[in-house]
Amino acid sequence: MVRKRGKFDRLYFILYPFVWGAVAINLFMLSLGWQAIGLFALSPYQAMIFALPFAVPATWLCLKWVRGLIAEAEK
Repeated sequence: MVRKRGKFDRLYFILYPFVWGAVAINLFMLSLGWQAIGLFALSPYQAMIFALPFAVPATWLCLKWVRGLIAEAEK
């Protein structure tokens, strides 16, 4: 089955909330590590807001990975 894929397809929008959550958790944990060198820690809410723009390229990479897995499974 060959489907024409656009720049953003339905799978992108399905994956985005999950990737956004993973990016937010990683930002929050990274900010906790920043405290060791004297920087401020992000609150969980700040991490969720800062994760919004970072989740876009992370979702693209995740989509690329998932498409590769699907292509391999269809062989």
